[in-house]
Amino acid sequence: MSQYAVLIYGPADPVGETTDERDAHDSYADDLTASGDMVVAVALQPAETTAVSVRHGEVTDGPFVESKELIAGFYVIEADDLGSALEIARRNPINRQGGGVEVRPVEGAFIADRAFSGD
Repeated sequence: MSQYAVLIYGPADPVGETTDERDAHDSYADDLTASGDMVVAVALQPAETTAVSVRHGEVTDGPFVESKELIAGFYVIEADDLGSALEIARRNPINRQGGGVEVRPVEGAFIADRAFSGD
């Protein structure tokens, strides 16, 4: 099995997520967890309130590129091959909610043995 990072892109200026949209994401995550496909998942806080970039030693507020979409989070899945990973990624609800996903093979990873919450 290979691992693939799935980067979730959402609108840079979201109107506001509905309960149905949140439920769709939660259900999708539950399905991936139950199937054993998801290895790790990370949700990011909104970029407009928390993103800071460092480029060439300079610190600036906000994401480093102007874009209509920003990364909302990512997860790592295990799949037999890229085709299987794409099938899993196509089911992500963001694809029906005005965003999209990017799938990339994982070269390597380290995950500390502890849970983290941004709260």
